[in-house]
Amino acid sequence: MRKGLFLIMISLISFSVSAQQAKWVELFNGKNLKGWTKINGTADYKVVDKTIVGISKMGTPNTFLITKKMYGDFILEFDFKVDDGLNSGVQFRSNSFKEFKNGTVHGYQFEIDPSQRAWTGGIYDEARRGWLYPMTYNPEGQTAFKNNEWNTARIEAVGNSIRTWVNGIQCSELLDDVTQTGFIGLQVHAIYSKDHEGKTVSWRNIRIMTENIEQFKSPENESIVQINTIANTISEREAEEGWKLLWDGKTTNGWRGAKLDKFPEKGWSIEDGILKVHKSGGGESTNGGDIVTTRPYKNFMLKVDFKITEGANSGIKYFVDTDLNKGPGSAIGCEFQILDDAKHPDAKLGVNGNRTLGSLYDLIAAPKDKPFRGGFFNTAMVVVKGNHVEHWLNGIKIIEYERNNQMWNALVAYSKYRDWPNFGNAEEGLILLQDHGDEVWFQNIKIKELK
Repeated sequence: MRKGLFLIMISLISFSVSAQQAKWVELFNGKNLKGWTKINGTADYKVVDKTIVGISKMGTPNTFLITKKMYGDFILEFDFKVDDGLNSGVQFRSNSFKEFKNGTVHGYQFEIDPSQRAWTGGIYDEARRGWLYPMTYNPEGQTAFKNNEWNTARIEAVGNSIRTWVNGIQCSELLDDVTQTGFIGLQVHAIYSKDHEGKTVSWRNIRIMTENIEQFKSPENESIVQINTIANTISEREAEEGWKLLWDGKTTNGWRGAKLDKFPEKGWSIEDGILKVHKSGGGESTNGGDIVTTRPYKNFMLKVDFKITEGANSGIKYFVDTDLNKGPGSAIGCEFQILDDAKHPDAKLGVNGNRTLGSLYDLIAAPKDKPFRGGFFNTAMVVVKGNHVEHWLNGIKIIEYERNNQMWNALVAYSKYRDWPNFGNAEEGLILLQDHGDEVWFQNIKIKELK
């Protein structure tokens, strides 16, 4: 046998063996709902032409048709089609425990969104943290979904890596370690209009692979933004992109008191990877005091995960100059406001809500419908590119502004910062976490310096 022919045969045999190892298991037999059970709501599911059809219904919460079997690492594929006006999704690594909201389904969800928002393929944390990967991170992926047609989805959940595709286009790239195993679930979302009753969402060709998935998972695509929610870690991709931890999750390295040459001896603590400012009566920088970075920053992307206790007030400041205010109160700088809008009186002060959560404090108001996660960590992001600044909350841009111009100076002149010379116009400054006398938790503090 000639050598070339031999090599071709070996290659074909190898390909055949490899193909045989792709062991897909059908989760839906095309005939009935054997292996599935309905929970949480009363919307109907039926089988029509080898398709599971979910039918929307008034007066019921979200309804889920879930697998009786639990899955950890897997590759899941399915086809789906949804009527206009509905919102739906497919749960994975999800659970229903009596001790969690009396059995409410919670966990990761592959979003199905036929609205103009176009977030199909994004990752939502049902009944828990909310959006983990909104499609604002991947505008190109928003074009993958085809309205009023059958679409093909793929979910790869391998260890802490979760990735999704719609019609062969990658939509998300998430690192998260909260839940490692759970059921697969088909959602019929609650509806609030009679016009939407009877509309349908459908699924077919539902199959899962749980063996040899490392061999069959998709190659990395570094053009897709990766979101890492694992606390106090920098992924390989983040390191390549220039991200660094601004707080290491263990020590006070890189931080000092705003009015001290060392870290405060009281008022702050580190516990289980969380940096906590203690409750001390609600005073501004009267206990441990604010803390600041030990070096200034100029152009950057800053991410800070924060969790507020009931009625709490705090803030993330940038362009801070600790030499400006030597007296009582907080150090001076532009502030991403952290506040319990519902319980803290500051939310009703200022002008048109410019002291609410996410606002540029006392200057520019964040929208009222911002994506805040009550009771959970939220991700604040501040982006500074020269004179252009943006505030983001949980992946959604909530405000942006330009400084060092006439309009900015006029805005400052009508704020509480009017007496501070050249406020907000510094080329660089320190980054600050505020002690406002309320308990607030911080973690996953990271920064990427920009050119």
